[in-house]
Amino acid sequence: MTERHATARVRHELRRRLLTVKTAERLTPQMVRVTLTGDDLQGFVSAGYDDHVKLCLPFAGQDAPVWPAGPDAPALPEGTVTSPMRDFTPRRHDPERGELVLDFAIHAAGPATEWAAIAKPGTRLGVAGPRGSFVVSDDFDWYLLIGDETALPAIGRRLEELRADVPAIVIVTVAGAEEQQTFQTATRLDARWVHRPLDAASDPALLLDAVKSLSLPAGDGYIWIAGENDTVKILRRHLVEERGHNRSWIRAAGYWRKGSAGFHENHNEG
Repeated sequence: MTERHATARVRHELRRRLLTVKTAERLTPQMVRVTLTGDDLQGFVSAGYDDHVKLCLPFAGQDAPVWPAGPDAPALPEGTVTSPMRDFTPRRHDPERGELVLDFAIHAAGPATEWAAIAKPGTRLGVAGPRGSFVVSDDFDWYLLIGDETALPAIGRRLEELRADVPAIVIVTVAGAEEQQTFQTATRLDARWVHRPLDAASDPALLLDAVKSLSLPAGDGYIWIAGENDTVKILRRHLVEERGHNRSWIRAAGYWRKGSAGFHENHNEG
């Protein structure tokens, strides 16, 4: 008999892959969708909607990334500058088509933004991982997904994968109506968009107000939160301590923090 509301951590073989851009398109003014392909994609596995791969991003003018030395990479000549690396969520993986889709929020300066802004067919990118997946059974009575632009790839993927007719509530903060996305989903979706300027992206007030005003449905619900680190911690604390939600049924991660490069932190204990 299968345990109800089961979760599982699944480990994957860690491989470094060199992939090529097939298409790059603007989903919204500040979101770029890149489809990658290549023989190295064979054997790629992503079992969880909020998995993370490590991107190795070539500098402008480089044909391919320079990986850091490691067990599966040779030592580098002294003085070699390795390519910057950043964590990203696989938005969609289609093994039959041999494609991996990644979405880039490009409103902030950084190597991922710079790479995505000029990506075009033929551009190459290094992808490592994911190391593992956190898999949540799709047998909850309802789902609540909360975040900002950086959380949209995982939210969109989760909505595509959830079973038909299950209630799914989404609360996302973006810069304006032009940044809202249309989700392809069979769920009973209640999408709530909160608008704020980009220079207020680290302010938790509007998103916290939207969550506080929400009446949670009856039954067992699973909540997922991602975005700015301090905002995520505040939202998780509110839902656990003030709303009394089962802490085992909340998964939260800080995807970024103002002033910190390459930041990622989980808040799923205690």
